[in-house]
Amino acid sequence: MIALLTGTMRHKSPEHVIIEANGVGYSVDIPLSSYYGLPEEGQATLYIHTHVREDTLRLYGFLTLAEKETFILLIGISGIGPKAALNILSHMSCADLHQALFNEDVARLTTVPGIGKKTAERLILELHEKIRKLATAKNSLSKEQEPLTPALRDSSADALSALISLGYKEKQARGVLEKMHIDAHTSTQEILKQALQHLTR
Repeated sequence: MIALLTGTMRHKSPEHVIIEANGVGYSVDIPLSSYYGLPEEGQATLYIHTHVREDTLRLYGFLTLAEKETFILLIGISGIGPKAALNILSHMSCADLHQALFNEDVARLTTVPGIGKKTAERLILELHEKIRKLATAKNSLSKEQEPLTPALRDSSADALSALISLGYKEKQARGVLEKMHIDAHTSTQEILKQALQHLTR
């Protein structure tokens, strides 16, 4: 199963690309978010989801691992196929989508073409808890991240990791957290909720 593809860009369109690797051209369906980040020519790398059904095998490619993981979550919902999942990711960034699901924001989700109120409610029902767990999980910070200031420890460190996993830049997330009033009794959940409010202002 193909999980990552690196090769030469041979064709690029908003819906799919052809990447040549070792003499083989791979047709890969992509969301618009990946389209805008890919070069017109030269080397390109995509995270790949290999979608296999009885009568078909298609490759779906993404610039980031977060996009791929979100795509897999979406197609796991009844009634949401790969085409619908790509449509959602083409109109909302991973960070915006995760935030809408986390906040149970039906209105935000229905701004995506083809997503009605019932579908938005189903997305929230099935993914809210998964997004909440993702957002509050204790993710280890990478070695490249700067040491935490005194204001960013314990629950704050967990919130920082969660914001990064939701798609926000470390510098942006760190800046918001350092401006917040956080004490030892503030939970990760509350810190994350307040940080998201600041980030969407």
